[in-house]
Amino acid sequence: MRFRHPDGSTVHLAYCTNVHPAETLEGVLAQLREHCEPVRRRLGRDRLGIGLWLARDAAHALVTDPAALRALRGELERRGLEVVTLNGFPYEGFGAEEVKYRVYTPDWADPERLEHTTRLARVLAGLLPDDVTEGTISTLPLAWRTAYGQTRADQARAALLTLAERLDALEELTGRSVRIGLEPEPGCVVETTRDAIAPLTAVGHDRIGVCVDTCHLATSFEDPDTALDALTAARIPVVKSQLSAALHAEQPALPEVRRALAAFAEPRFLHQTRTTTPTGALHGTDDLDEALAGDALPNAGPWRAHFHVPLHAAPAPPLTSTMEVLKAALARLVGGPHPLTRHLEVETYTWQALPPELRPRARAQLTDGIAAELTLARDLLTDLGLKELP
Repeated sequence: MRFRHPDGSTVHLAYCTNVHPAETLEGVLAQLREHCEPVRRRLGRDRLGIGLWLARDAAHALVTDPAALRALRGELERRGLEVVTLNGFPYEGFGAEEVKYRVYTPDWADPERLEHTTRLARVLAGLLPDDVTEGTISTLPLAWRTAYGQTRADQARAALLTLAERLDALEELTGRSVRIGLEPEPGCVVETTRDAIAPLTAVGHDRIGVCVDTCHLATSFEDPDTALDALTAARIPVVKSQLSAALHAEQPALPEVRRALAAFAEPRFLHQTRTTTPTGALHGTDDLDEALAGDALPNAGPWRAHFHVPLHAAPAPPLTSTMEVLKAALARLVGGPHPLTRHLEVETYTWQALPPELRPRARAQLTDGIAAELTLARDLLTDLGLKELP
């Protein structure tokens, strides 16, 4: 979906396909047929943006076989789909029964992360629509925080510098500019937007910036205005933004609230949980079940959990979502005289991790849910003065 910003530029809205498990190119092609095109038809649009997630095997197949890449591009066009952004954070196994900490490997100190991201950039350059010259990729925020010392930090910086050089060369070769955004996430070396400033300043290249995920922003209790002001002041580009909402519990000390939260503690994904003290200090656990176990986390103030809840359907009381953080961030990102980013991606990958009674029971229900999220995002954009394009 495309929108015209009041300044005349085009803002792209997509939804991320990491909600549909697929490790191979054949699986990606099945996604387009079984999920993405039905969402487009459900919305009644001639064109729909998707943020492709390409696992290691799929990316390797596309970059080593030009015919396969041409075939994928043709399939996108036939189904009324377009790609301007990729999700390069998960490497493989994102549809496994247990993902948890595995999603953070390989990290940016591992040469394979550089090679995988390079492959993704080459693929994206070949998938961009004819009238689009800029693509974006979101990626791991350097590494999970443990076992990350100065040596690995130096290796990660060197890898990002090498990537920037490769992206320069890619543009010279193809005429397509690809930028990469580190995606701050609780528990990682770069947990907050503030944490991103020092390492990205050290890299010092405008092809390497930040992907602002509004669920992660809210989980870490970051104020959108403060966060985006700091990035702007540091000249760190917001490469893309993922529109998502976290799980919010206003009174976690209450037994009924803890029971409601326990329904969201599940075995597949890590649901980092955070709270703040009256002095503003951030406290957290790596997972929601850890927070619920005894007194692992202070409960005098609200808790927020890294659980991407559907944008259009906040959890039932006594829980809610952080949609207000998303709205505030979106107003700053695209509501000003010029957009801070032109690539937006709805990223609710946790539909099948919701409590059983809230999960879609059929493919059509998932299609309807994704379409409802995109409709809400579209309405937020038009309320900010953007005009939807055909």
